[in-house]
Amino acid sequence: MTAELVRGQNHPLSQSRLEIRISAGTPVVAAAALGDENGRIHGTDWVAHPGTPTRPGLEVSRQAAADHRLAVDLDAMTDAVHRVSVLLALPAPGGGPGPARFGAVAAPFVAVTGLDGDEVASYTITGLEAESAVVALELYRRQGAWKVRAVGQGYAGGLAELLTDQGLPEAAQLAGSINEAVARGLARSVQAPPPRPSDGDRSRQAAAPAVGPDQGGTAPQGVPGPVPPSYGGQPAGGTGQGGPQPAYGATGAADPSATTGGGPVDYSHPGRRNSAPPPPPPAAPQAPPGQPAQPVAGDATGWSMEERLYNQVWGMFEDLARTTAAYRSAVDFAESRMDKELEQALSDPRSRIGGQGDAAREGARARHAQLVGQARESLDRDLVQLVAEAEVVEPALPLAFARWDNPAWHAYRVPMEIPMALRLGDLRLPEAERIRIPMLLRLPLERGLWIDSGRADSVDGSFTDSHDMRRLAMETAVAHAARLLAVYPAGEFTVHVVDPAGSGAQALAPLTQTGVLAAPPAQGAAGVTDVLGRLTQRVDLVQMALRGGAPDALPPGFDTSQHLLIVNDFPHGFDDRAVNQLRYLADEGPSVGVHLMMVADREESAGYGPLLDPLWRSLLRLTPVPDDHLADPWVGHAWTYEPPLVPPGSQVLHQVLTQVAAARRAWDR
Repeated sequence: MTAELVRGQNHPLSQSRLEIRISAGTPVVAAAALGDENGRIHGTDWVAHPGTPTRPGLEVSRQAAADHRLAVDLDAMTDAVHRVSVLLALPAPGGGPGPARFGAVAAPFVAVTGLDGDEVASYTITGLEAESAVVALELYRRQGAWKVRAVGQGYAGGLAELLTDQGLPEAAQLAGSINEAVARGLARSVQAPPPRPSDGDRSRQAAAPAVGPDQGGTAPQGVPGPVPPSYGGQPAGGTGQGGPQPAYGATGAADPSATTGGGPVDYSHPGRRNSAPPPPPPAAPQAPPGQPAQPVAGDATGWSMEERLYNQVWGMFEDLARTTAAYRSAVDFAESRMDKELEQALSDPRSRIGGQGDAAREGARARHAQLVGQARESLDRDLVQLVAEAEVVEPALPLAFARWDNPAWHAYRVPMEIPMALRLGDLRLPEAERIRIPMLLRLPLERGLWIDSGRADSVDGSFTDSHDMRRLAMETAVAHAARLLAVYPAGEFTVHVVDPAGSGAQALAPLTQTGVLAAPPAQGAAGVTDVLGRLTQRVDLVQMALRGGAPDALPPGFDTSQHLLIVNDFPHGFDDRAVNQLRYLADEGPSVGVHLMMVADREESAGYGPLLDPLWRSLLRLTPVPDDHLADPWVGHAWTYEPPLVPPGSQVLHQVLTQVAAARRAWDR
C-alpha cells in the first residue's frame, strides 16, 4: 500500500533498487545529490544532473521534461553516501520556455516505486510560491537501513542557492553548467494537447497547431504520437524519452544557423515557418437541426493539411480516451452504489430472507443496470461520431500516416521533403473495437525502437511460439524500416543491419533483395564490432562539430543522412565493449541522427543484470502481435497496440523499396 507522505514525514524502504517518478505538469530539471552522514555534498562529482546523468547507483534524465524516472540502486552506493537528495528546478532563461516560479504551476508529484511499478511512497509538493528550485525528497541511511523523507524545501535563488545550502563550494559553477546542458539539449518533455471543448462541439478549429520539441515548444509524445508518449511515456513509458535532432537542410547537411553561440537550437522546419496566420481548416457542411455536424478531414488548425490531419488524429485519440474514461467511471460508480445498497439491505437480519430482501436486491440491480445503460448510451453516441470521423480521416491521410493497405501506396513516389510524423501502427480500446487510432511518431526520431520478440501470447488469447515470434518481430522491424526509407527524400536515410547469426535473413529479404541497405547485414562478432565502431565514431565526430559550433567542419564527403541501425538476435555476438557501444548509441545517437531499432527478447540478456536497464528504458517498446502495453498520458488507459504489418501476399513493400533503391542509386551518381 502506498504511503502518502506530508512534509517531514518518513517511510522505510524495503527494496534497494528503486525508481523515483516525477510529474510536474511543466518541463523541470531533475537532479540528485549524494551526501555524507551530515548531508554535505563533497564535490561536483557527487551530483547527477543532465550534464552528467550517471553516478554509482544513480541515473537521472538528460533533459528538462514534464515527467521523469530516476533510477536508484542503494546497494551500489559507496559507504560514504548516507543521503540521496532529489532536486527539481525550473529551467533557467535559455533552457526552454516556461514559468519562472513553482507557484505558477501545478504542485509537482514525486513517487518512489519498486522495479515492478508498485508505489512505496508518494509526496505532492505543495506550498511553493516564488521558489524556482526545490529539494523534493531524500533517501537516507540510518543504522544500516534506508528510509525516504518528504522534504519540499524550496529556494527562490534557484539551483545555485539550493546547492550552496547543501554545502557545495562550487555551487554557482555547477548550477551554471546544469543550465547550460539543459539549454543545449532543450526540453524534450511531452505534454497533453489543449483540453477539448466542453460543449460537445467535435470541431477542432480552435485547437492550437501541433508544436513539438523541434519547433521550440512541447508536444505530444512518444506513444504513439499520438504517443505518447511519448504512449508509454510513457506515460507512457510514461515517461521517458530520447533527444532532439540537429537541424538538417534539404540535403541532410547540418544547418550552421541551427547552433548559435550555445543558445537554444531552432528545430522548426524552414517550410513550416510562416509569419502569417495559418489558413482556416475546411468547414463542415451545415448539419440538419438537432443533428451533429458531419466530420471533415483536416478540421484542426495547422500550417498545412499534413499538420491539420496530425492534430486531428491527436484530437480523436484524446476524445476516445476521455469518453471511455467517463464510461468506465460511470460503471465503477454504478457497481459501487449497488454493492453499498446490497450491503445495507443485507445488514438487517429481518430483510435477509423473504420478499423484502428479494425486492431490495432486485431494486439495487435494476438501478445498477439503469446507470450502466445510460453510460453506454452516452458512450455509443460519442463512438458514432468518432467512427464517422475515422471514416473520412483515414482515406485523407498522407502516405507517412497511411496503412500499408491504403491504395495510395501503389502510386508511391520518393518524396522531396521529410514529413512531420510517421505511422507505427494502430491503437484501440476494448469498448471501441471498430475504431483504430493511427499511432503517429514525430520525425526525426527522438528515441530508439525496441521490437519485443519475447512475448508468446496476445491480448486476443492466441499463442505464438518463440520461433514465430522471432520471425514476426523481424518482419515488423523490416516494415518499420521500409516506412522510414519511404518517407525520407533520396539519400537522406541510411539503414544498417546487424544480424550476427544470420537468423533474420528471410525476414530481411525485402531490404537485401531491393538493395536499399548501405551494406549487407553484418554477421558474426567481427561484423558487430565493425558496424558499431563506425557508427560510434560518427556520433563522436558530429557531436564534436556541433559542440564546437562548426558543423561545416566535418570531413569532406561525410554522409550527413540520418542513420538507422537494426540489431537482431541481441545479445548474440556482443561482447562487453559492443554492449557499451550499443548503450552509447541509444543515449547519444538520436541527437546527431543515429537511431537504434532493437529486435530482442529482454530475458535473453538477463545475464547482464541491471547494466542494460537504462537501455531498455530509453527505447519505445513495440510488439509484433497485438498487445495492451501502452498507456495514454491523460487517464492511463491500457491501449491495445497493433503493428503495421503488410497484408499477406501484397507486393507493396517490394514495389516501394524498389523505387527507393532506384532513387538512391540516382542520388549517389
